[in-house]
Amino acid sequence: MSPVLWLKRWNFIERARLERELWEAFERQEDIEALVAACPADDPFRQEVWQTTLGRIRKIEQLMAGKAPIPPSDS
Repeated sequence: MSPVLWLKRWNFIERARLERELWEAFERQEDIEALVAACPADDPFRQEVWQTTLGRIRKIEQLMAGKAPIPPSDS
């Protein structure tokens, strides 16, 4: 495996881990804006991922606002 491909794969795995951290905080109903704001300045990758994920979470919230969950069908 080429070093560049390995680095991209590692970056994908790390990005997914950081995204999951913020999603789990959201699911625990924590203040994710405060978490993003408190992200250390010496970790720009985490800041970038969390800012992007925060935007996605809020966009999904807007799309789902007012929609009731669909009950499972009796198959």
